[in-house]
Amino acid sequence: MTYLDYQATTPLAPEALDAMLPWLRDQHANPHSPHRAGRAAKAAVEVARARVAALLPAGGRVVFTSGATEALNWAIKGLSGAIVTQATEHAAVLDTIAASGRAQVVVPVDRDGRVDPAAVATAVRDAGARLVAVMLINNEIGTIQPVAELAAAVRPLGALLLCDAVQGFGRVVVPDECDLVAVSAHKIYGPKGIGALWVRDGVTLAPLLHGGDQEGGRSGTLSPALCAGFGAAAALAAARMAEDAAYTARLHAVAQAKLAGWTSNGPADGRWPGNLSVRRAGLDVARLMSDVRDVAFSAGSACASGSGRTSHVLRAIGLSEAEARATIRIGFGRYTSEAELVAALDRIVAAADAQRVAA
Repeated sequence: MTYLDYQATTPLAPEALDAMLPWLRDQHANPHSPHRAGRAAKAAVEVARARVAALLPAGGRVVFTSGATEALNWAIKGLSGAIVTQATEHAAVLDTIAASGRAQVVVPVDRDGRVDPAAVATAVRDAGARLVAVMLINNEIGTIQPVAELAAAVRPLGALLLCDAVQGFGRVVVPDECDLVAVSAHKIYGPKGIGALWVRDGVTLAPLLHGGDQEGGRSGTLSPALCAGFGAAAALAAARMAEDAAYTARLHAVAQAKLAGWTSNGPADGRWPGNLSVRRAGLDVARLMSDVRDVAFSAGSACASGSGRTSHVLRAIGLSEAEARATIRIGFGRYTSEAELVAALDRIVAAADAQRVAA
């Protein structure tokens, strides 16, 4: 199996696994217990917290959560007032805002999937919004949003900026101008089941979960194993950020050349190069995935698979239903070899060509 779905999740880094194994096999203490074993577990958690914090702005605290979805839910539900967001946000943001029942404004994006800071500022002013939620990198089309400019535009209006940095954390620098940042371990070669919310000093959120208040606003016993794995993955990402970015850009160029006859969705520039969203007129994506079942890739966003709906991201950038249904997403990264990428893309192109011949 060739894995080309890095936006859905990434392989576990060997270094992260090695950091987790002692806590899974030998050391089982609760990090919130006061005895010696508990203090040792607590120390491991704090080392991991510092490693995650090193990739985030200064002047705030990292609170571990069960993942980015919980972090986003907490940030959104922990504040009151109207919310402004943009049309290509992840469902974890859009659905949470809708479920909150609060007044909301969803600002449209351009053909590249980018939102205009001036339009966001106008929406904040008109709605009297307290919170703006904008992702750093889009999970489907790779667009990098102008987060720093957005924060500068809305801060004078009294709004906080929540950044879903899941796809950007560990890959690009998270802008210092954010007030709240949600991140996830399994998108940076760490374990599933853990994420974090970074909260700027001075920002107070109402609790989402009630109980022991182990994390100061977030209740629940932490897993030292998951924290250690997250910390190891974050430290590795920090050390390899430039190397990973350069290698991913090289793979992107290879993939573009192999898919030269396809139409790309999203921007050519101002994007993360670790994915390609491409379409081909008349393509039967379900048949393609069946014909090339030993290559793992996505039809649009994996988070919406099985819903029967076309991607809201692709619709937001102006694609028709037919164009959206003829789109696939290829994702790659640190552990993708150039040879396996080329071989997999050759298989995909050949299967797509066979469809056209059969038609």
